[in-house]
Amino acid sequence: MKLPSGNPRFAVAMLLLASVIARDGFAGAKSLRARAANPEQTQVRSQFSVEAPLVNVNVLVTDSEGRVISGLNPGNFHVLDNGVPQTITGFASTAAPITIVLLLEYSSLAYNYYAAKSASWAAGFLNELEPRDWVALVTYDLHSTVRVDFTHNLASVRDGIGSLGYPSFNEMGLYDALLETLDKLEPVRGRKSILLLSTGANTLGAATLADVMKRLKATDVTIFSIALAEQEYIRSSGSDVGYLQARASLQTYSDLTGGIAFFPRFPAELPEISESVRGFLRNEYTLSFTPPKELRDGKPHRLSVEVIGADGKPLTSRDKKGRERKLTVFARSGYKAPLGTAPAAPQGSAH
Repeated sequence: MKLPSGNPRFAVAMLLLASVIARDGFAGAKSLRARAANPEQTQVRSQFSVEAPLVNVNVLVTDSEGRVISGLNPGNFHVLDNGVPQTITGFASTAAPITIVLLLEYSSLAYNYYAAKSASWAAGFLNELEPRDWVALVTYDLHSTVRVDFTHNLASVRDGIGSLGYPSFNEMGLYDALLETLDKLEPVRGRKSILLLSTGANTLGAATLADVMKRLKATDVTIFSIALAEQEYIRSSGSDVGYLQARASLQTYSDLTGGIAFFPRFPAELPEISESVRGFLRNEYTLSFTPPKELRDGKPHRLSVEVIGADGKPLTSRDKKGRERKLTVFARSGYKAPLGTAPAAPQGSAH
């Protein structure tokens, strides 16, 4: 299969698409907290329980050709917190409903060209979702606006995209929009993600890139970035240094959170990209661990996840030529450790 990009994470995403096909043949924080209280996503806990801090890590495992590796168990995963091995206390591999925010750059830049592109590409992604999935629509220019709060009704999201109208501002507050969206996702339980359609440019706002980087290192939200201006950059003979910086930022947002950044050069790539994001989210494992007391320092921590066999050695697979290859692991690279030394205790919980 010919790869549309030289980016290795992009290449794995495109190959992941093929394996999935073969196998399968936000109003404000208040309403998002209501979403978090949905019985599908939360546990009802005894008021007398003492909770130990729990860290969740979503992981996708593929072979060197992008095929999803299924059938793994907790013993196949080795999680390191600042280099210290952790005991996995929770494990899930079920295809849970997707919870995703479509975050669209929607400014009047270039006579609304990128706004129209963003809306069209977001509408196409809706074709990959199912009625059981949760989706919200947020746009940003100078400010971010929740157009459609979390819903199962994909038609209402499509209508929301269709009724966006003309953008009001030429400025783009990407950093502010990312932080505000992450704030609103904070109380939402379970696996959650953002599909960011953006040029990557930030022209105005209170937040800085350092603020965003700090927050991304602590979040459990996976970000998938789709660059809106790659095609235009290629046509300009690759002379726009500003775009290269914006492009690097989009890549970093995804790398830090365990997602993938896509840089489509042609509109025909969008259906494959959308299916790749869907395949990624439907095939993740969720690992949980409780940091020991000495690691609960309230500071950013490095995370790494390895896939191992019963002998403790890295699991491998063979490519088409029979050569042994290491597996590829997608997971966030860090988190902010909880602060405190509350001991673990039995939790009177029920689903």
